[in-house]
Amino acid sequence: MSASGPSAEGAAPLIAFVGTTPNIGTTTAAFAAACRLAAERECSVGFLCLNLKSAKTHRFLGVDEPSTTLDELRPELATRSLNAEKLLRSTHRCRGVPGLRVLFGNLLRDQAEFYAMEEMEHLLAVAARTFDVVVADVGAYWDNAATICVLRRASTRIVATTGALSHFQEDGQRWLKQLAPLYGIPADSFQGIVIQSPRGKGGYQVKDICNELGVPLLGELALTEELLAQLDSGTLDEWLAGSERGKRTMQAPAKAIADVYGLRGRPKPAMQPWYKKLLAHRGGVSS
Repeated sequence: MSASGPSAEGAAPLIAFVGTTPNIGTTTAAFAAACRLAAERECSVGFLCLNLKSAKTHRFLGVDEPSTTLDELRPELATRSLNAEKLLRSTHRCRGVPGLRVLFGNLLRDQAEFYAMEEMEHLLAVAARTFDVVVADVGAYWDNAATICVLRRASTRIVATTGALSHFQEDGQRWLKQLAPLYGIPADSFQGIVIQSPRGKGGYQVKDICNELGVPLLGELALTEELLAQLDSGTLDEWLAGSERGKRTMQAPAKAIADVYGLRGRPKPAMQPWYKKLLAHRGGVSS
């Protein structure tokens, strides 16, 4: 894996997640990757919910009425007066992951097409100076400034799709192969995340899906019943940070991203003396 786009010298890498199709789990994949980076690497991570037409991150984290959202920063974005302090005050602290901050998305869906490219450029520039890594979820809609600006600026571009033929073939062809190059975004600069539903993988192999899209495989995400239950209950962050299955979710893709940018792993907590004795008693086997 290699960085797929330009980044300003000294600025944080921008990891962009876009979906071929709405409502397939792109936000879940993006947030899980951000969570793993913040939890396992020595870095601060800013997660920007820039899915202007269908922002749901706040719901997944159990914040039904966010105190601050993207649309409430419009005055600062319009006047180019947003700074790191204001951005940090506008973000949500995630439970169990101190290094992760979340900017909740636009809740005024009728305003999605009125965001200007200059506003998005300003937000991304400030975020790049505020965090060590920026992860942006833009969903699957291309008719807005956030998607175009993020994908053009991104240092790594990740496209999420599923095993449904209409998703990876029809939608993928329309966005990645036809539209992206028109905006100066190389179609071969993306990497793929294949999202598997609880109903099964379907009749197409992961390699066939990626070949059709023309992208290398970065990883897979299984939308298990357990994971879907966390989305419904608003406990996604707690599950990703606290459960063993949650900790493995998007772990391999996050590691690949971290390795590209040289993000150091967090040191493991020192082993308590009583636990050392227990391991010695068990012959070195923890469980």
